[in-house]
Amino acid sequence: MAVKKAKKAVKKTVKKAVKKVAKKAVKKAVKTVKKAVKKAAPKKVAKKAKKVAKRKK
Repeated sequence: MAVKKAKKAVKKTVKKAVKKVAKKAVKKAVKTVKKAVKKAAPKKVAKKAKKVAKRKK
């Protein structure tokens, strides 16, 4: 019995650890994507601004 319980406990802790790691990985991925978007956005915005400026002239 004790061995079975221990095995179950280990499985639970492992699952929790995996979930935590997965969450952290997802958060990191989201952050990197956001950073990439921020870096890419100004270029796109600048292009749009130029087009708008040309139209206004």
